[in-house]
Amino acid sequence: MAGHNKWSKVKHIKARVDVIKGRVFSKCAHEIALAARAGGGDVGMNARLRAAVDNAKAVSMPKDNIDRAIKKGLGELGGEVIQEVTYEGYGPAGVAFLIEAATDNLNRTAADIRTIFSKNGGSVATPGSVTYQFDRKGEIRIAADGIDEDRMMEAGILAGADDVQSDESEHVVYTSPTELAAVAGELRGAGFHIASEKLVSVPQNPSVVADPEIARQVMKLYDLLDAYDDTLNVFTNFEVAEEVLVALDS
Repeated sequence: MAGHNKWSKVKHIKARVDVIKGRVFSKCAHEIALAARAGGGDVGMNARLRAAVDNAKAVSMPKDNIDRAIKKGLGELGGEVIQEVTYEGYGPAGVAFLIEAATDNLNRTAADIRTIFSKNGGSVATPGSVTYQFDRKGEIRIAADGIDEDRMMEAGILAGADDVQSDESEHVVYTSPTELAAVAGELRGAGFHIASEKLVSVPQNPSVVADPEIARQVMKLYDLLDAYDDTLNVFTNFEVAEEVLVALDS
């Protein structure tokens, strides 16, 4: 979701809660395995793996789990090869969704994603029909803890960032996809603690949902897609109007 809409904050809080349930560890393991498979097991030579390992450490994933995921990606543990795939779809009121998944069974995952959409007022879309509505960017999240917006903006610009968005809880630094690792490295060198570092798909034109029932349906679909075992990331173009969130909370 775009920017610092309240619904976005809710999802990041949910992500921290999911750590307790172990789901985040599974997602981290998949990402580490994919990164190792694509670029080798040396974090010093593989920027994607470095980011995946750093993200895993940020949620306190045990070192043994990290090492096992790297070995799986390198094919040292046997078993089925994990592949990455992106699904595109539309939810209620034409809300756009991109789902990045990691799976050892493409047929099963495709069928499951199709079922989630069809049972919740949506449908799977043809490849390319949704992707063009999003821009691919690098995203770095840093807790606000004592770091004011001006300081973060200056540091981000000096590091080569394209944009910095801040609120009372965190700073989000956006980069071009190819500069993510370099900007993150500059910020670490400047003493900033990075909570997460990854590639994201940002909607070009966010769709604000002002109908409470539609909002409820779209949020449910998002939750189901996000909770699916093979899902790595879910990106969507919807935002929920503040008055609707209030109505849903009441």
